[in-house]
Amino acid sequence: MTKLSATIHKWLALLMAVQILFWFVSGLFFAAVPIERVRSEHRKAAAAVAPVPLDVAAAGIARIAEAEAAPADKIELRALLGRPVALATRGEQRPVLYDLANGRTLSPLPEALAREIAERDLSGDGKAIGARWITRESPEYRGALPAWRVDFEDMASRSLYVAADSGVVTARRSTLWRVYDFLWSLHIMDFKGHQDFNNPLLVIATALGLVIMVTGIIMFPARLGYTAWRRRRRRARAQ
Repeated sequence: MTKLSATIHKWLALLMAVQILFWFVSGLFFAAVPIERVRSEHRKAAAAVAPVPLDVAAAGIARIAEAEAAPADKIELRALLGRPVALATRGEQRPVLYDLANGRTLSPLPEALAREIAERDLSGDGKAIGARWITRESPEYRGALPAWRVDFEDMASRSLYVAADSGVVTARRSTLWRVYDFLWSLHIMDFKGHQDFNNPLLVIATALGLVIMVTGIIMFPARLGYTAWRRRRRRARAQ
């Protein structure tokens, strides 16, 4: 049994060596790096709460109604860059953002407004160097669509995603986040989508890793010399 376990252990360990290395390296990275830094939460600017007065909200909603806006299931009142706005949502339809001061539709946001929102959200003196219109999900971004990807020129190659319909910063990405995401894809063995934790490749690799551990446990007494000690003891008793 020990010899068979040694053979299985040796060849499976050789087969799985690279993936086991990926598991340990990525696991060490996940444990050592705070997730708040990965998500760039430490660079989020502190924004003062700006409540919308009820009389301003009522007058603004009346203006929106006069403009014959579509009915909504939910209306969210908040401030956007210091001005009161209303976000109207109906079912699965795309939300619509209104300016309460004049009743005009703000969404989809223009590039200039998205860049200003991103610059206000990022602490420090970072200035946006470009913006891209995003209409499809990717491993880097799976938030609300369409969205603006606003890039910054800094050491971290930071990018902020601003939802075009709501004006909300929905994701913050950086070099650290991209390294984290790459290691995560290696860890769960989903090299394309980076999110499927139940893919067959991971199940098979984990099962093989379990076999390596079990065969190693079976080999353990022999490697410690316990098996040889028992043999010598049996021979001594027989004599």
